[in-house]
Amino acid sequence: HFARYSDAAFDYLVVDEAGQVSLANILAMARSSRNIVLVGDPMQLPQPLQGTHPGDSGRSCLEYLIDGHRVVPPDRGIFIPVSRRMHPQVCGFISTAVYEGRLRSDDAARSQTLVSRAGIDLLGASMRAVTHAGRSQVSPEEIQAIVARIAEVEGATYRDREGRERIIGNGDILVVAPYNAQVNALRAALPGAVRVGTVDRFQGQEAPICLVSMTTSSGEELPRDISFLFSLNRINVAVSRAQAAAMVFASPLLLETSCRTIEEMSLVNALCILREYGGDSF
Repeated sequence: HFARYSDAAFDYLVVDEAGQVSLANILAMARSSRNIVLVGDPMQLPQPLQGTHPGDSGRSCLEYLIDGHRVVPPDRGIFIPVSRRMHPQVCGFISTAVYEGRLRSDDAARSQTLVSRAGIDLLGASMRAVTHAGRSQVSPEEIQAIVARIAEVEGATYRDREGRERIIGNGDILVVAPYNAQVNALRAALPGAVRVGTVDRFQGQEAPICLVSMTTSSGEELPRDISFLFSLNRINVAVSRAQAAAMVFASPLLLETSCRTIEEMSLVNALCILREYGGDSF
């Protein structure tokens, strides 16, 4: 509860995607209502920022309320521990890496299936090693690997949470990359019906299959700091777009990125968890 004004116009103000609403804006809104309910996920993309913001003024209202926790503490709100999108084999990684093991799929999400033309079960989250060196913001090797993966999954049979079956086509695939240069190169190489973009474009969207290009060869080629490419929020949003299958394409050298702080170790560890979670595909 941010405010209790006797002359407020509303009893309750509900703010959706509160992780995108600045602290200053919510304080201004507070005058209109006796109570405010913030709805959102602090572990997805934060609000876009421009300039320098002292103290806590650059945080969103939800970040301020959560105060560094990945899951909302019981004394500050309610954590909804159910995904209605992700199959358990995708949700399991997201739950372990991001939500302290507390997120699970509902029964309908659990009933989803994805089987290739050859009868292979394609469900799950995994990594695929793509060897390259000297790549910073564009990786032709990962583009080739993604083109090959799309050829593997096209024509697969997908059964959704309602029990409806359909054949996977280009429109059922999302491809995510961290840099605009890689996005543009992927768009040039892939059919127009395949949705391609940075993770910022896809927050709130979903598809049976999500393919993620990490692009950069190693920590030495990072065009920005570790916190951008390895951002847990960005990896969370990218992988959790998938209803049935997610695959992250990455150079093995990325997992050897030199870390100088515990926070950097935690960020790189998310990819290590995915490598272990996905078994022998990396």
